[in-house]
Amino acid sequence: MAAKKKEASLQASVTNQELWEEMLATKGLTVVDVYQQWCGPCRAVVSLLRKIKNELGDDLLHFATAEADSIDALERYRGKCEPTFLFYGGGELVAVLRGANAPLLQRMIVEELSKEKLVLEQGGERRAVKDNGLVDDEKAEEEEETLKQSENNESIIVPASKSYTVAIIKPDAVAHGKANEIIMKIQDAGFEILAHEERTLTEVEARDFYQHKAAEVYFQDLVQFMSSGPSNILVLSQVEDSANVVTAWREFIGPADNEEARREKPESLRAQYGTQALFNAVHGSEDIDQAGRELAFLFPNFRTASVTGQDGEEERVERTLALIRPDVARENREKILAKIHESGFTVVLKRELKLTEEQVRQFYFQHVKEEHFPALLKSMTSGPVLALALARTGAIEDWRNILGPSDINQAREERPECLRAMFALESEPINPLHGSANLEDAEREINFFFPKQQTLAMIKPDAMEEHKEKILEEIYGMGFSVTQLKETVLSRETAEEFYKEHREKPFFSQLVEYMCSGPCLMLVLAKENAVEDFRVMMGPTDPDQAKATSPNSLRARFASDILHNSVHGSSSETQAEEEIRLVFGDISSDTELTSGGETDTTLLGDTHSSNPGSPQTGGGDDPELSN
Repeated sequence: MAAKKKEASLQASVTNQELWEEMLATKGLTVVDVYQQWCGPCRAVVSLLRKIKNELGDDLLHFATAEADSIDALERYRGKCEPTFLFYGGGELVAVLRGANAPLLQRMIVEELSKEKLVLEQGGERRAVKDNGLVDDEKAEEEEETLKQSENNESIIVPASKSYTVAIIKPDAVAHGKANEIIMKIQDAGFEILAHEERTLTEVEARDFYQHKAAEVYFQDLVQFMSSGPSNILVLSQVEDSANVVTAWREFIGPADNEEARREKPESLRAQYGTQALFNAVHGSEDIDQAGRELAFLFPNFRTASVTGQDGEEERVERTLALIRPDVARENREKILAKIHESGFTVVLKRELKLTEEQVRQFYFQHVKEEHFPALLKSMTSGPVLALALARTGAIEDWRNILGPSDINQAREERPECLRAMFALESEPINPLHGSANLEDAEREINFFFPKQQTLAMIKPDAMEEHKEKILEEIYGMGFSVTQLKETVLSRETAEEFYKEHREKPFFSQLVEYMCSGPCLMLVLAKENAVEDFRVMMGPTDPDQAKATSPNSLRARFASDILHNSVHGSSSETQAEEEIRLVFGDISSDTELTSGGETDTTLLGDTHSSNPGSPQTGGGDDPELSN
């Protein structure tokens, strides 16, 4: 209780308009943590604020938390989950900081306090600011309408007359608070930003994205760096009077080596913001072909309008399903994947699994009565199948063309260079590779192998105060939709039911006590392969093992020991259904809500899922305290 009282005295709690107006009348500088009711204030900075208060010992410095949901003046901050700190002096807004950037927050507090004291002591003019992160109501409505139209179209469309490139503001520049500054310079230089997203790449995504650099000695360091924190990913169009934005952007960012950039292009972005070879602040596609591949990888719903004839037909980024059948997958998997990359396809979803006879019949329902089906059934159930969702413009037709004729003999005679001719086995009458026939089949087949799932996630008591905001940010950044959310303290009865599979284990009582010791945040997450993707994101149960094998996982970074391991995720789809029902009761499945329409692709790496109603994989892991 003493700790709570100390924290309360550090930050005044502002929960209504009257208290807000009283706070504005306070003499000195007040730093306000604006929060949403559902997620609470940013606990991660409390210890920092206490340290600053103790070090400065200044009566003119005040801290407060303000609940946007119940204060009229903060109406426009509602629905924004990013931590926001407002600095007020004399009732006026003098500075704004978004994000829990501790070094920057500390520096701004010291600077703004010094400015406010000068105003009070010398009668200087206080410089009020506007929060540029907010727009006026009219503009907000226009942007909301634009967003709705974009969601309805399910694509971002770029005219064929525009060239484009992928730009990435890398984790080092983002961590140093330089992203907004760089974006302003990009716009000032005349580049048009067609798309902009903040995202933390997974190790798998970073590895796939930089696959063309796999032979370089620094490849693993590059993968680790690019997955170490948030990046700002942009699609840029050409500057005025420039026919090739790829060349213009690479000229603007400068040489990859920072020292060379400072010598030869001191005005370039890498010269200004890079620090060392890997940490060179920004990325740019090397050529037009690479820009197309990177665009398909990072923005699979991006469409390029291309007039191909008098009918004005559009060419667009498509997804298609590729299957590498068991016998071939064992022998030639890497060679086929290399051919896929060489052909400009991006692997946006990947999964290896063993199909049951019933699943093969369901997938190939159109071929069940054909003469070759018994051989196909035998082949498809003989071992693990590698399923891939490929993306690029014209993916469906191009992949089928690269595959060649479905008849192996015809493929060998007419198209010896095609994949089916190259990788067919003499002893196997079935062609080794599959490709979707059309857009409708592609979406049906991708949904078969990568179904929309729900899983239950929990931020445990040990992580709630220090790490909740960061974990939530990363969950959203990985493309999960949060369909249900609530903060609660588990009753002993609920905790025992939740962990009933461990009831006979010696640690059961200790586990239950811990889970009832403080608030947890319960979430229902939805995306393709949600169950296993979140388990990969969490990392191994034991944080020591997580640090060794998955250093960027949640448990590697936020857990303290095997009991206090920060997060929980369902281990199977069946368990997810049971846990969601236990915590939230019967709720509608997100799959049912979205099954009628096309879903956006989320970039994933290797995934394996245990899913009773869809393709199966091997048994799940069940180590001590596996949840």
